[in-house]
Amino acid sequence: MSFQDFDLPSAQRDFGLSIDAMQSLFRQIPPLTISEGLRQFWLNIQPLGLSLITEKARSEFLVAPLLGEVWHRSQRQIAVLSGVPLSVDEAAGLNGTCDFLLCRSSMLYYVAAPVLVAVEAKRDSIPDGLGQCAAEMVAIQRFNHKAGTPIDPLYGCVTTGANWKFLRLSGQQLNIDVDEYSIAQPDHILGILMHCCGLTG
Repeated sequence: MSFQDFDLPSAQRDFGLSIDAMQSLFRQIPPLTISEGLRQFWLNIQPLGLSLITEKARSEFLVAPLLGEVWHRSQRQIAVLSGVPLSVDEAAGLNGTCDFLLCRSSMLYYVAAPVLVAVEAKRDSIPDGLGQCAAEMVAIQRFNHKAGTPIDPLYGCVTTGANWKFLRLSGQQLNIDVDEYSIAQPDHILGILMHCCGLTG
């Protein structure tokens, strides 16, 4: 068993999570204007990314550029890792490959604590990715604790590239944002990602 085997009910059951999906978590977070470079890139490339149907393609053309903007805006103090293995507790299913991890570290060659955000890319269904993302967040919680760098809360996101849904984990309380953000609102998504990483702009 691994991250991808979890749906939301099994993640809730196996990790004793209390789930609240009725709150607007980030409505008060101010948007941050994306850079002119990213705006121009998306002007030319976003139609291609939105037309492609594989998770890999959408990750490359829609998700990675925005996460790269976080790396740049953090003065390269937030590592953005793509397609990295994470094994915390294989017996509990807390192992597998994470699409993207954001860490408070400048290390780009391996996962270094503390990990702040897990971003899971799904081809066309955000609900199908919520359990996997929740399991990754529990793994990150345990990984950070074992490393002596606990973070509370920590965050996750499930995205189709076109739509983004954010999650927050504090202890065993998992909040799933009632709001969903569109790639047509990149300033809002960037503002939330920067907030989740403890950054302001």
